[in-house]
This record gives sequence, C-alpha cells and structure tokens, in this order.
Amino acid sequence: MLRWLIGGGREPQGLAEKSPLQTIGEEQTQNPYTELLVLKAHHDIVRFLVQLDDYRFASAGDDGIVVIWNAQTGEKLLELSGHTQKITAVITFPSLESCEEKNQLILTASADRTVIIWDSDTGRQVQRVSCFQSTVKCLTVLKRLDVWLSGGNDLCVWNRKLDLLCKTSHLSDTGISALVEIPKNCVIAAVGKELIIFRLVEPTEGSFEWDIIEVKRLLDHQDNILSLVNVNDQSFVTGSHVGELIVWDVLDWTIQAYERNFWDPSPQLDTQQEIKLCQKPNDISIHHFTCDEENVFAAVGRGLYVYNLQMKRVIACQKTAHDSNVLHIAKLPNRQLISCSEDGSVRIWELREKQQLTAEPVPTGFFNMWGFGRVNKQASQPIKKQQENATLCSLELIGDLIGHSSSVEMFLYFEDHGLVTCSADHLIILWKNGERESGLRSLKLFQKLEENGDLYLAV
Repeated sequence: MLRWLIGGGREPQGLAEKSPLQTIGEEQTQNPYTELLVLKAHHDIVRFLVQLDDYRFASAGDDGIVVIWNAQTGEKLLELSGHTQKITAVITFPSLESCEEKNQLILTASADRTVIIWDSDTGRQVQRVSCFQSTVKCLTVLKRLDVWLSGGNDLCVWNRKLDLLCKTSHLSDTGISALVEIPKNCVIAAVGKELIIFRLVEPTEGSFEWDIIEVKRLLDHQDNILSLVNVNDQSFVTGSHVGELIVWDVLDWTIQAYERNFWDPSPQLDTQQEIKLCQKPNDISIHHFTCDEENVFAAVGRGLYVYNLQMKRVIACQKTAHDSNVLHIAKLPNRQLISCSEDGSVRIWELREKQQLTAEPVPTGFFNMWGFGRVNKQASQPIKKQQENATLCSLELIGDLIGHSSSVEMFLYFEDHGLVTCSADHLIILWKNGERESGLRSLKLFQKLEENGDLYLAV
C-alpha cells in the first residue's frame, strides 16, 4: 500500500525538553526531500536495504521475506518468501561478464540457518543451502575470484553453484560480525575483539582444491568490534564498543593510527574516573563508518565525527547529532552527510569550512596521531594552540526528515530517485526531491495535453 504525502519539517517528539541537539525550523530551504512515499509490505522490523540497479532495490528484515521495489514509483515488484526466521544478512551477487543473461542475484542469510540465492528479475529461488551449524551473520562476494563467503561460527567459501569449496574450523561461539576483502586474496574477519586475516588459496596444477589459511590475528582492540570497512587502497578502519578507532595498513596489517578518547579529558580525573564520570560506554560505541577520498566519517554513540586522512586529525564533529545512537551514515555529493538513528529521525548535514575559534572544540585526545595512549599535558599545549588557529570544518544541519515512528535502521541514496529509509516501524519511506518531482509531473501533463491536442487549443 502506498501513501503520497507532501510536507515540510517538524520538530521530533521530545525536543521541547532541554537538549544540546541541534534543531532546524519549518523552513528547510536546503532540504530537497519535501515529498515522500510510504511503502508497506513488511510485518516486522525492516533492517536491510540493498541496491540492485539504477531503479530497483530490495528490502529485508525480521519477517523473513525479501521485497523488491521500484525506486522511481514505489511500486512493489516482487515478494520473495522462503525463510522461516528473520533475515540476518543480504548481499547482491552480480552476473558474470561472460554470461549472456545479466540477471542480478540476491543472497540472503537467515536465523533459520539457511542461505538462499534468488533471481532478482523473476523472484525465483535459484538454490538453497541448509547445512550450516550456526546462523550466518555476514556475507561477502569476492568478485575477482567469483566466490562468496559466509560468516557464522566459522568461515565458508562457496562458488556460484553453491558448492562448498573450503571452510575454517570453529572460530567462536559469538561468530563473525563483519567481513572485508583486502589485497593478495585475503579477507579480514571481525570475531569479538579480534581481527583474523585469512588467505584464500586457489586451485593449481598441483592441487585441484581450494583452501583457506589463517595468516594472522590482530589483538589490539579491548572490546568487541562493531565496525569494519575499507578506507582506500592503502588502509582499512575498525571501531569497537568502547570507542577504540584503529586505522590499519591494508598490506602489512600494521596500525597507522589509534585512538579511544571519545570524551573531553579533565585534568583532575584519572583515566578510569573519566570513563566512569564523563561518558557511558554506549555513548562512545562506534556503530558505523563511511569514507571518501579525504575523510573517514564515524557514527560514535549519538554523535558524528569527521577525520581527515591527510591532516591526520578530526576536522569536524557533532557530539549530539541525534537523541539516540546513530546507526547508519553515508556521504553524499556536495559535501553532504546523511545519518539515521534509533530516535526515528534522518538528518542531512553539510560539511562547511569554519575557523576553529568559533567552532565547537574538538577533544584534544581524539584521533591523536602524535603518539599512542594519553598525550602528555605539557606537550599537548602547543598542539591545542595550533588547533585553535587552524581552519577546521563544521557539520551544519540542513535537513530533518521526520516520517518514521521508530528506529531507522539504514537507508539507500539514489541520485535520480531520492532517498530510501527502513525502520523498526515495519515501513519503508521513499523520500523524493519535491522540486524535481513537480517538474516531472508538469512535463507529463504537457505531454498528455500535446497528445490530446488540448495544448494547441489552449494556446
């Protein structure tokens, strides 16, 4: 069921109370998303959105079904039913370049301990695997090798026909929470507080079988790793539950940068007191990363932080970007950033250059690149002085999208068709550029009048 609404912004519930949260009025002149479509098909929390092509996307969640939508019109194209419990991971598997049929495949994993491959054009269930000993929590495709990996209590490697090529031994009862591909046929698996590097060995003339070998374990995190993404060809970044952020070299797996000071240091308190009195652990959990060529954008608790890779420092932050934890962020063109939160809101930010003297102060220990651990107080004085005179940036709120009544889990951005959000309220909302949509409606009207001859009659 679709509902078409036109509206501006309104203040979220609870903002009447005193809060450091930045707000925006009814006149959101820089917010293009003034129209929306509410899409109803799911009966439980919608946790996943995945883009299929320029105009289609798929949604999945706790009701165990996958729905394929038209991003332009909001039309439900297909509903895929096959899982008996909630879906825990979704990924696309592109067709081979040499293949005549360019069907986009969808892989879904579920708490029912199965993985299903779907044809996104027909909705047909291509194949199903049900031999897992635990729930698969993450999926990744290695396109160059034309294989895909499933991560649960162990790591399995599969081909396109769903033949099991090789697997590791039991790794952990908590399971693999994230997987990322790195060079030299390697992948990184986040398992609790550990990072495990695996290398895939392809068949050769001497050995006709695939193999997966554990190469190294990185034990530098002190708590469970929540986020793991590639930054560029040289590095990847990880974030943990207690706010540890580590930038790693992608080739030799050494630490390029380390920081865990996501609070304002107070001179009269020792480290343990600071953690206890200044910040709750949940306020510094790193839930999500996104990156571009210049910056790493981090969702830390309720806040947003922008770390510049070249300058090796934080250039902007909003400590209270939302009322609750930020779950997902993405960088858009024109120096814009979008974030969504457990508070049910979706917010649009613009990264603007600003003198540090008038900007919000950045914690002195944050992403410290000059040494590991706490900075010596005397040594930090010239650094603080340098920060005060440097040109930094600010994150300015330019849009507040209020439509969901519960936690917004994630979103997708389509350059031509707008923004798609999914939520614990069982709904998907397609946010449209009002000016663009108005122009398209006018164009269709003129075309219809011209076809009927009414346009010339009116002239």
